[in-house]
Amino acid sequence: MDPADSVLALKILVAGGFGVGKTTLVGAVSEIRPLRTEERLTEAGREVDDLDGVERKTTTTVAMDFGRITIREGLALYLFGTPGQDRFWFLWDELAQGALGAVVLADTRRLTDCFPAVDFFEHRSIPFVVAVNRFAGTSEYGPEEVARALDLDPGTPVVLCDARQRASGKEVLISLVEHAGRVHAARLLAEV
Repeated sequence: MDPADSVLALKILVAGGFGVGKTTLVGAVSEIRPLRTEERLTEAGREVDDLDGVERKTTTTVAMDFGRITIREGLALYLFGTPGQDRFWFLWDELAQGALGAVVLADTRRLTDCFPAVDFFEHRSIPFVVAVNRFAGTSEYGPEEVARALDLDPGTPVVLCDARQRASGKEVLISLVEHAGRVHAARLLAEV
């Protein structure tokens, strides 16, 4: 294989609460048919799955979603969508191994649902951006209001997106790669 043909592949996590649009985002931006591990919601899960605000949801991710997108020639992102429910969080540590960074999807109707994802990445020093998924009928919260509500560290980007739209999802991923690059470069400089 010619080194000029090689591709740098970076691992990105897409995380957030139950029903926030992780599977949708991975599917919208992936240039390959995404791998999905969705199962139908059952009567047995009704007591543990909080459907407030997402009453029409009929499936849930039980392991991960996987997709791939080429950002530019020589740079591809492997996307791993995490499951959003508490009972599947044991998978997050494994999925986070070797990740460059993460997108934390947020729904302003259920903003507190993304606190665990924010805490997870902050405690592991994994760079992340918060992407506010614009659902129909949601309040118009700006990035500054969301950053304050989530008590984000200064410099953590908050972007608005529509997880259904490929161009919007791609902009979120570009924001993450740029932010993660700055964070990792600063860490390298601090070690010198």
